[in-house]
This record gives sequence, C-alpha cells and structure tokens, in this order.
Amino acid sequence: MQLLDHVSIGVPDLDAARPFYDAIMTALGATKVYDRTDALGYGERCSSSDTASTCVAVYLDAGPIGANKRHWCFKAVSREQVDTFFAAGLAAGGRSDGEPGLRPHYHSDYYAAFLVDPAGNRVEAVCHAAPAAQSASPATANER
Repeated sequence: MQLLDHVSIGVPDLDAARPFYDAIMTALGATKVYDRTDALGYGERCSSSDTASTCVAVYLDAGPIGANKRHWCFKAVSREQVDTFFAAGLAAGGRSDGEPGLRPHYHSDYYAAFLVDPAGNRVEAVCHAAPAAQSASPATANER
C-alpha cells in the first residue's frame, strides 16, 4: 500500500534549496516535474489514468523551521542509491544527520542515511532490501 500521495516541504529560500533537492532527487531517480518561482516538484504527479504515483513539493515558506523529530524519508532501490543520496546532499550544501549504514534496531536490512537540508529540514533515504547474494563462487570466478 502506498499511503502518501504527495508531501510538501517548506523552505525560506528556494534558491538555496534548489541545488540540494535537485541533487538528492536525481540520486534517487526522481524526475523534476516543475520548477517555479514559488515551488519545486519531483516524482510523478497523479492523474485519472495514473493513481499510484507520488510527488514531493518543495515550496517557499517564510515560517521558521524549528528543531523537531519530523523528517521526510524517501525509498531507495539499493544501498548504493542511499550512498549516492548522502554524497549528493553533502556536496549540495546539506549536512549529515547520520551517515549511510545499517539500522538494525528497525530491522536487519534497514540501510539508511540522514541529511539536514540548507533550511534545517531533516530528510532520509532508506533501502529495505537485503544485499544481493554473490552470484559467483570462487571456483566459478576462476573459470572465467
């Protein structure tokens, strides 16, 4: 079940947020669907013929962002994609809120990374899949 249709994240400076969200959304494979003076959109917007898609809006909001436990978690298809999300976010002005790694207190294969965007919003990428099994045994590898 996909519970969320869309999420809106407020930032006081869209120009400062744009490189950060462009970088982390690209790392996760999300397409930018709009870039306006008051908002950015990523993902796929629903329509009457596509009711399963989701999107993220980053919008201009002058309100303060206080310290809290709220965060936005994005699904990653692989652990490598989580690593790429983290590196891209750091390179685009974010700061670490937890390096990529396993969080076994959630479950044995919960692999995630946490960032704080330039405005102070907390974001996460998670991969729930177990790592792929090695496809070749040492004997097979030597035969190639």
